[in-house]
Amino acid sequence: MADKRDYYEVLGVSRDADDATLKKAYRQLAKKYHPDTNPGDKEAEAKFKEASEAYAVLSDPKKRQQYDQYGHAAFDGGAGGAGAGGFDFNMGDMGDIFGDIFGDIFGGGGARRASANQPIRGANVRTAVRITFEEAVFGVEKELDITLKEECPTCKGSGAKPGTTPQTCPKCNGKGQVVFTRQSLFGSMQSVQVCPDCAGKGKIVKDKCTDCSGSGYISRRRKIQISIPAGIDDGQSIRIRDKGEPGTNGGPRGDLLVEVQVSRHPIFQRDGYTIYSTVPVSFATAALGGAIRINTVDGEVEYEVKPGTQTDTRVKLRGKGVPSLRNKAVRGDHIVTLVVQVPEHMNEEQKEALREYDRLMTGGTLDEHKKKKGFFGK
Repeated sequence: MADKRDYYEVLGVSRDADDATLKKAYRQLAKKYHPDTNPGDKEAEAKFKEASEAYAVLSDPKKRQQYDQYGHAAFDGGAGGAGAGGFDFNMGDMGDIFGDIFGDIFGGGGARRASANQPIRGANVRTAVRITFEEAVFGVEKELDITLKEECPTCKGSGAKPGTTPQTCPKCNGKGQVVFTRQSLFGSMQSVQVCPDCAGKGKIVKDKCTDCSGSGYISRRRKIQISIPAGIDDGQSIRIRDKGEPGTNGGPRGDLLVEVQVSRHPIFQRDGYTIYSTVPVSFATAALGGAIRINTVDGEVEYEVKPGTQTDTRVKLRGKGVPSLRNKAVRGDHIVTLVVQVPEHMNEEQKEALREYDRLMTGGTLDEHKKKKGFFGK
């Protein structure tokens, strides 16, 4: 990912740019470098794709948050991507994001459609899996039970009743597309649209397969084993290649995107790769010092409290935090807040002992102390 430019630099905006600024910047670049206005210009096409990729990430709040935290590594193997998680840029998935922008630029049109009857990649399937706090820290294997489309075994994916075959679409003559001309900011432009009668397949099924109702696919429950990497955070996704919806015209399957939901922990909180917790310390231990036991994700560790420790003192346990997604050998820290416990319920003997302690600390007599009724006497 080292050859990729910073997405904010690509769009020419600051890192705190709002949605309107991002959209305006991308719209200007799209008008300048769109392939329809630069036919045959490979450099313009590359810049258009670069700007589109940047806008696709920064216009999505969740993706933008991950990019701000991890950079490009959020969408490659270094942060759970490229087979382990993250996101991939795919112009085929950008219809909802860019539709209004290209509508403004081209008068209702979008990016150019694929050629007739070309293989089209299947849609991505999204699901979620819940894991524990510890499983997010150390990684875990999970089995998903999910419904996916499979090729109909009766019609072999054609959608036609056995003994019949699909017919060539009369509207597009089997091309899967219809050509139309529209007026735009750049004059008269010719564009293509998926044939509405055959949905781009080039063929129409009249006698439909009864098992799949002419779709060519049936739904089946499948069990899929996934590996959740150590260090993944709540809301991040894992991409499982070729486990999504089937493609058309022989195209590959889409991907399965699994959002990871991490359950809350009763003791630990997480911020990035740092873990936080609070540990109570007795009044005597805080005053005199001594060893205490602290719970970490690796188990209990012993810590020596210094004499005179005050409440809300913070200590750092290095390397006891969350592993880095970029480098599993690197771990964050565990920050512990020590809270000194003041006795609430004491018998008379205990109270008298504390009064004597107070007298020794202040230098007064015991009788004077009783008359004053200091803090522990009240």
